[in-house]
Order: sequence, then C-alpha cells, then structure tokens
Amino acid sequence: MILGIGSDLANIERIEATLARFGDRFRDRVFTEREQRKAASRPHGVAATYAKRWAAKEACSKALGTGLRMGIAWKDMAVSNLDTGQPVMQVTGWAAARLRDMTPPGHEAVIHVTLTDDHPWAQAFVVIEARPLGPGPVPNPG
Repeated sequence: MILGIGSDLANIERIEATLARFGDRFRDRVFTEREQRKAASRPHGVAATYAKRWAAKEACSKALGTGLRMGIAWKDMAVSNLDTGQPVMQVTGWAAARLRDMTPPGHEAVIHVTLTDDHPWAQAFVVIEARPLGPGPVPNPG
C-alpha cells in the first residue's frame, strides 16, 4: 500500500548560486557528510548532484505528509547510492519517527526514490510503501 508520494523540481543554477554565496554554511546545514563526499566526487556535476539531493529531501518531506516543518531537519533525510548507482533514501531523527507513526502495524515502510537532471533542472520523486511483514500475502478483507 502507498503511504505517501512526493515530488520536487529544483533549479541547478539556483543551487549553484547558493553554494557560491554561502558555501560550507549551506552544505553543512542541508547535506550529510556522505552527500557532500558524493558531490565532491563529481567535479563537473557538483551543483547538479546537490540539486538532485535537495529535490529528494523536499520530495521525501512531502511524502511524509509534513513538508519541511514539524521538526524535520534537512539532514534527517539523506540520499546515498547502492553499488548499482540506484539512489536510496535514509531517514533519521524526526523523519524516522514520522515514518514509524504513519506505518500500519504488521507492515514495514520502504522508501523509493528516483532522481534525474537535465540542466538547468533537477527532479526527484519519492514513494513511501507499506509492505506486509511475515510470510505470504496479507488476505484481502473485501
């Protein structure tokens, strides 16, 4: 079952200008060390990498049903990549508490995230799924 869906579109040039203006202050407030290392590893795509992660955090907060309010901090949501390159979202702090609260008993929450960019735009979609725990499918009550 789908618990939440969020999407966001970020302007790469706006993120690039923010990085130029605020530098480490912006990076350290919004992005985890791991996200910063990922961006630094892409010298020709630093701003696009940050813009995609910015969009993913916005999309995740929308999927959680809160937006960036109610105690969720930017670093409570973090994007990393599997060895295959697939992006994954981890949540901590208030975002993790919110996810636990919205997950029905007998289910586990799975966060799906996809990222893309085509200069000057970066886009992210997040879908939060509740998957039944235990063996086999859950019987349909209807």
